[in-house]
Amino acid sequence: MTERVTAPGDLGRRVAWRRKELRLSREQLAGRAGIDPGYLDYLEETAASPTLDTVRKLATALNTNVDELLGGTMDLPPGRGRPAPRPRLERLEAEECLRLIAPGGVGRVAFNELGGPAVLPVNYVLRDNSVIVRTAVGGPLDDNLRTGVQGAEFKIAFEVDRIDDAASEGWSVLIRGGAHHVSADEQAAAAASGVQPWAGGERELYLRIVPAEITGRRIRHVS
Repeated sequence: MTERVTAPGDLGRRVAWRRKELRLSREQLAGRAGIDPGYLDYLEETAASPTLDTVRKLATALNTNVDELLGGTMDLPPGRGRPAPRPRLERLEAEECLRLIAPGGVGRVAFNELGGPAVLPVNYVLRDNSVIVRTAVGGPLDDNLRTGVQGAEFKIAFEVDRIDDAASEGWSVLIRGGAHHVSADEQAAAAASGVQPWAGGERELYLRIVPAEITGRRIRHVS
């Protein structure tokens, strides 16, 4: 008897997202997985219930695992997999670091507040080699990064990383620099940057982080 997966509604979205991340067309992925391209179209666009064998083939073709595709790791931290047999740590040049974070996404801002060091996840975009963050007026990043002096900046750290559990590889980028609330002259450009906070709500305060130091590392496995 063929075992079918009671797939969550976002299986197709996860497959499509990973496929695009690997820069594969639907035809290329279907060929890798040995499935019909028309069925892949159907799977990505509807709440399909594929066989477990199909999900396994897709996971292998996408260099991931079944749990990831089915959303089973949603509430688990990344990096739980075993390290590769022969890992290699590489330092990244600043240009490569900026290339990696250029698509935007989620990063982490590290700063000092009254209770001590704090780290908060934020949605960001990269514009003109500066990081633009959109947050709430009166929130932690507003209260703790406001100098009261126009043009003055707080020294902060900003970090972005990517962990690929299936491949036991990943990278991280660290930016140190000054952060300031955007001025009236910068407001229009910041608003046009397109940064959208996942947290929702009224988040009309924009911060700009100007890098003074950019470093990064990548873990690869040597075959």
